[in-house]
Amino acid sequence: MHPKGYFVFHLNLAFSSVDKSSWGAIIDRCYWPLLNIASDLEVPLGIELSGWTLNGIQETCPEWIDKFKQLLGEDKCELIGSGYCQIIAPLVPYEVNIQNQKIGLDIYQSLLGVRPKIALVNEMAFSDSVIDILAEVGYSAFIMDRDNIQLALELESALLGPMPGLAQGVGPVKLPVLWADSILFQKLQHIAHGDISIDDYVGFIKGKIDKGDFLFPLYSNDAETFDFRPGRFKEESQENVSGEWTVIRKIMEKLNTELGVEYVLPSVALEIQHALTPQEAIAFTSAGYPVPVKKQPKYNIARWAVTGRDDTWLNTMCFRIYNKLTNSVDLESQSWQNLLELWSSDLRTHLTDQRWSDCKAKMADTLTDLKLPKRFGLQQEQFQIIETTSEILAMTGVNCRILGDGIYLALETATTKLILNLRRGIAIESLCFKSHGDEPCMGTIKHGYLNSIVQGADYYSGGMVIESPATQSKITDLHPVTPTYLLSKNGDLTVKVKINCRAGMVTKYIKLSSALEQIKISYQLSELKRSISSVKLGNFTLSPQFSKAFTSYSCKVGGAKERLFNVAKEINHSLPTNRFVSSSRGFSSTSGVLSLDCSGKSLYLTWVPSECTPLCFIDHDGDYTRVSFSVCEIDETSRESDRYGDFEVVLSSSAL
Repeated sequence: MHPKGYFVFHLNLAFSSVDKSSWGAIIDRCYWPLLNIASDLEVPLGIELSGWTLNGIQETCPEWIDKFKQLLGEDKCELIGSGYCQIIAPLVPYEVNIQNQKIGLDIYQSLLGVRPKIALVNEMAFSDSVIDILAEVGYSAFIMDRDNIQLALELESALLGPMPGLAQGVGPVKLPVLWADSILFQKLQHIAHGDISIDDYVGFIKGKIDKGDFLFPLYSNDAETFDFRPGRFKEESQENVSGEWTVIRKIMEKLNTELGVEYVLPSVALEIQHALTPQEAIAFTSAGYPVPVKKQPKYNIARWAVTGRDDTWLNTMCFRIYNKLTNSVDLESQSWQNLLELWSSDLRTHLTDQRWSDCKAKMADTLTDLKLPKRFGLQQEQFQIIETTSEILAMTGVNCRILGDGIYLALETATTKLILNLRRGIAIESLCFKSHGDEPCMGTIKHGYLNSIVQGADYYSGGMVIESPATQSKITDLHPVTPTYLLSKNGDLTVKVKINCRAGMVTKYIKLSSALEQIKISYQLSELKRSISSVKLGNFTLSPQFSKAFTSYSCKVGGAKERLFNVAKEINHSLPTNRFVSSSRGFSSTSGVLSLDCSGKSLYLTWVPSECTPLCFIDHDGDYTRVSFSVCEIDETSRESDRYGDFEVVLSSSAL
């Protein structure tokens, strides 16, 4: 069988570092050369673009749309779907994902007269829920990066053939996958930019053919990277004076004449691949890799969740708008389109000053139109101060004791036992719920308990850690404190402390329910300026008993149903990529609920995404399991901003 190659070019006028004034140049220098290749060389191309970008091309150059329609009709091009906007599906709620796909499909039908059957996973940021969403709106297959799915499934050495061919959704739905490849598309970029020779590139492909590979996803990324530079980095390569589309044409011709590579549309490649790959559907994610993303680990889900100019604020406000839209049946589709545009991935990376200013203005106008609050911080309830500890029992029913030479504060209700460390910013020393048999579910693991010197530290619960590479500093809230006791209207007791750390003043609240098996922890960080830093909150360390029994965690990752992740191996979500990129994995629970199962004993962590939208991390290794929430991480897109916002999380033994 002759080797086959296929191309999928991603067109994106919303590119983060491009202003509208550049649209004409992009179409002339990047989009027309694509159609000319399909027309002149008769190399069939997959072209993927959002409905938003399609509208932008129609507005700027309707002649391009006419030519594209002609080539679609001649089977020289194939439309690959994307949605109305390029949105990171694992970070947004199910209803938003559905609206994004439906509006996009309507625009394709309106402007091109076709509805694509294959969709490309936006930014290759994948969760199993993507399968359910794409199938629901009518897609019959999807394109995803294979390199990082190989990592998730521990198949790093697999050729294209042995890779799985069917992806299992969270429900019973399954869809065939057409594989993309980060290494291959980066290779094509390097050769076009003049960084490697054509002969080196041809030799690389020949080597793969000699090893038995024969179906090549030769390109599956941006069209705007050829003969145009978006201006994201000072280190961006100079444009190849030979003409980068000219180089690509030469490569296409050389692979065909010297190696016999035949070019096919993505749908034809899918048929070939589907006939040769295992037909048993499997999940493409795992507990260790809940959200695979394309390219190297520095390019991970944190990029759109908690980095950028102020991703946490932007995502939080989007959740606030989403809540209003889902509860208001009379709002027109334009409101949904505004929300989708605000949830676009490109607003969360290398945004120009003008586009960031426009984004903030659009967000402010949308919040005003929907009569939504613009605050980014918690509204603390009104409390009555309890003057002395001796009054606590009579006023709240909570038994309160000071233990260990004044180090520990012990609080106990009929359902909950909580011990806080007053020397360490009211870190949780121990938390017990009655339904767990009064066995501690989390707390502090003391220095020396874990055998490895690598873990030779105290592992506290309920704390804050800020790490800044610029100042080479690590800031925590583990300071001696004097608590203030507060009474809620419903009789709950809250312990409040103020901690003056190097980053500024942090206020922390721990509320103990008088009737339920739950505590609520609030972190008031709004007095701190948002620096380029990693900020992890909670850092909840399970007790060794619960850690050994930790079997699974579950949450919604962009879909309608919870995804259950079985835990069988080590998990290292919070592992930094390098000194400049503070995380490599992680996930978001789009419902604001994360549940842990420890051999039948459950622990629930719950928050409100429309108040603060964190990124979740789990680290697990036998006796040690920790859950943390990040409101800020570091990568090359990070910028300083006004505030971190506040975060509040409820820990309970049952679903709220």
